[in-house]
Amino acid sequence: MELSSEIQKMSLVQQPGKGAPCFRCRDICPGFEPHSWRKVCMSCRCNHEDHISGSDAEDDRKIGRLLGDSAYSNLTARVKGGNGARIYKRNRMIITNPIVSRKDPTFDTVTYEWAPPGLTQKLAIRYMEFVRKEMQPIAGTEGAYYRRRQLMRQLPVYDHDPMQCHDLSDAELKIMEEFVKKYKNDVLGVGEVALPGEPSTAKEKEEKNQKHTVETEKERTQEINPAANGTLGDPQKPTEYVCQHCKQIVPPDCPVVYAARAGYERLWHPACFVCAACNEPLVDLIYFWKNNNLLCGRHYCDSERPRCTGCDEVIFSEDYQQSDGLSWHKNHFCCIKCEQSVKSKPYILDQAKLFCTACIKNNKHM
Repeated sequence: MELSSEIQKMSLVQQPGKGAPCFRCRDICPGFEPHSWRKVCMSCRCNHEDHISGSDAEDDRKIGRLLGDSAYSNLTARVKGGNGARIYKRNRMIITNPIVSRKDPTFDTVTYEWAPPGLTQKLAIRYMEFVRKEMQPIAGTEGAYYRRRQLMRQLPVYDHDPMQCHDLSDAELKIMEEFVKKYKNDVLGVGEVALPGEPSTAKEKEEKNQKHTVETEKERTQEINPAANGTLGDPQKPTEYVCQHCKQIVPPDCPVVYAARAGYERLWHPACFVCAACNEPLVDLIYFWKNNNLLCGRHYCDSERPRCTGCDEVIFSEDYQQSDGLSWHKNHFCCIKCEQSVKSKPYILDQAKLFCTACIKNNKHM
């Protein structure tokens, strides 16, 4: 998969003093210009995740903070001299294939920016075959860009790091810390890839043994018909595994995803491990389990607390503004153009953006 000319151009051209250009606006946006509190570009008004920015190391620090102090801290490592900070041990996969020609042999190297950890390369490659090509995180391709954009979209750093939030009061800070601690303990998870019936964790093996013991006891106490086909009297019948999302039978040689929070009796096709709210694949298999559903971090937080339409941060105050089913911090209920409060003024809400009537009259909303 080759890098599209648009992304290649954007990755190389960046104006001095400006941030990364916009993926949506292409050449129209001169580069990301941050707002003091909105998560949008002042140049083009697109969201910050529409701009290719940051670095792998920065992303790994953000995810390291999310997974740290959780049951999945084993996927992180302490940063030397980082005062206890942790970094995500992201699993990369490099595949080198020889290219045989009449001349000296050369090698074709493919680097996946992320691959499921703990697998043989053969099984990891097999897993990637079930991921849509445009979403495969191969370095230098649109799939790698898609992964980075989803990290920003599904797992906003300001949803779990108070230092990335604006103007939190002491009371709000305390509420947020308790909120994050609770979801790390109760709902945060990382999917595990294995063949059907062969999850890799020691915990699953223990649960499987316990389940086998219970089933054995049941078999001893009930009448078994040896002539029945596909019953307890037919040990040759293979177990059928069904994807939790699409309800289709999973072939025994197809890698599947398990979610410990959901219980190991459930499994998903790689392409079916998606958020129940946005239906997007869960980036790096990081999920939040609620009401028997998989959710990305953003939509889990949205299901628990209101999110400010202005700054995109979760609201931890009980005193906030609401309009047309949307929410705002009180001081963020203002015109997106002139930044004047619209609490006591006529306003128009257009695609979740507030405009005062003066800006509408002067065509400043265009």
